[in-house]
Amino acid sequence: MTLLRFPAAAALVLLSGLAGTPARAQAPGQTPPPPPVGIVEVKARPVPIISELPGRIAPTRIAQVRPRVSGIVIARVFQQGSLVKEGDVLYRIDPEPFRVEVERSRATLQRAQATRLLAQQQSDRVEQLRERNVASPQQLDSAVATLAQADADVASAKAGLASAELNLRYADITAPISGRIGRALITEGALVAANGADALATIQQLDPIYADFTQSATDLIRLRRAVNAGALTEDKADVAAVRLLMDDGSPYPHPGRLLFSEATVDAGTGQVTLRGEFPNPNGDLLPGMYVRVLIEQGVQPNAVTVPQQAIQRDTAGRAQLFVVKPDDTVEVRIVRTSRVVGTDAVIDDGLANGDRVVVDGFQRLRPGAKVTPRPWAPPGQGAAAAAPASR
Repeated sequence: MTLLRFPAAAALVLLSGLAGTPARAQAPGQTPPPPPVGIVEVKARPVPIISELPGRIAPTRIAQVRPRVSGIVIARVFQQGSLVKEGDVLYRIDPEPFRVEVERSRATLQRAQATRLLAQQQSDRVEQLRERNVASPQQLDSAVATLAQADADVASAKAGLASAELNLRYADITAPISGRIGRALITEGALVAANGADALATIQQLDPIYADFTQSATDLIRLRRAVNAGALTEDKADVAAVRLLMDDGSPYPHPGRLLFSEATVDAGTGQVTLRGEFPNPNGDLLPGMYVRVLIEQGVQPNAVTVPQQAIQRDTAGRAQLFVVKPDDTVEVRIVRTSRVVGTDAVIDDGLANGDRVVVDGFQRLRPGAKVTPRPWAPPGQGAAAAAPASR
């Protein structure tokens, strides 16, 4: 009988304990605390105007290797695809015909000089005879004219010799500029002509290198109007920061500088061409390569920014923010955004300095609800970096 009573008593104690647990958890009359939210305090700051534009890589200098004299190519000296310096010999044309021409021109010069010497002696003799009235004036004039003709023949022979020596030097075809040379377009044994239409090779200077990119004329006009209105601070062409993104999206490590923008608009596309110059020490940029150009075209001095994750969208697709009022209640504010800078969005309308914007904790928010604001920091930053949280 005692054994039967004990389980029954234990069961009664257990049931009474379970029944008392909900009564203690509910705590009648107590309201839950305001939910915590991560906020940032809006603070206007200068923000650069950065445009991302499509572009193509172009060499800074390009030159076609062409012969200046006609003849048979007897040697190709350069290695295809290598770097060459201005003045390096690339091809050699058979020099023997030009060497013979030099010798002939030198002999012609010597003969002209001998003739001039004779004319000079005759002129001096006739002049002496004329002083003694032995020679007539006509004889003196004839001797002077003969000397002048001999001087002209010497000058002509010197020019012929210089031309022949120049052609002999041109038998060595040299690089007109420094750069990277492409493939050889002719081989040894080929006959080349000074006035031929085909080039022997092409040299391109790739360090530094150009990036040609285009921008809508409408965007340029809008930026200039903003500068004139005082909303933007203009960057000068010689200090404008220009960077590249490769075709795969990776950043190019070397910054460049903006050289110029065209003064005309392309009638077919409505685009304006701009050109930047970039160092290319490792040869990573090649002509014809597609790139994206990031160009800083001005600075917005008093821009209001918030983290992108703070922006919500209503059913109409409008951007909105949760703003904590001075009494720590939440209100929804419709804002107008214009662009993204890094991880922040620029707010053109709807926010003011000092506003506290909710960045984290949206799942517990509703308009008019009271919250516990806490400073927010981007992921990866500690609490120390988050206080004070300001933008």
